[in-house]
Amino acid sequence: MVIFTFEELRLDVLIITLSDLECDYINARSCCSKLNKWVIPELIGHTVVTVLMLISLHWFIFLLNLPVATWNIYRFIMVPSGNMGVFDPTEIHNRGQLKSHMKEAMIKLGFHLLCFFMYLYRYSGC
Repeated sequence: MVIFTFEELRLDVLIITLSDLECDYINARSCCSKLNKWVIPELIGHTVVTVLMLISLHWFIFLLNLPVATWNIYRFIMVPSGNMGVFDPTEIHNRGQLKSHMKEAMIKLGFHLLCFFMYLYRYSGC
């Protein structure tokens, strides 16, 4: 539950930072350096939650979390060599990457809100 609350706050920061970049309130280099700091903690946190759900035999929640954890690992592994990270300042304005990063953040925020309420319901004993 704590990890998902952390993820929701991180996604809020991601959305705000990307919207600041879109409105030119922040330059691309500082935006990407801020966002790249949070890629590995997100990857580790979500993978730990997924593995814990597998170990505790919560199959539905495990299967719900598996595609997101797999996507996070894939996104991290497929960063081209020479790029600063998942968020690269030279490419973030090219090919609509800013819009796709924003869309991905919104989808993940919806996913984490859904999971938060599922966990809350599950652990409230209903």
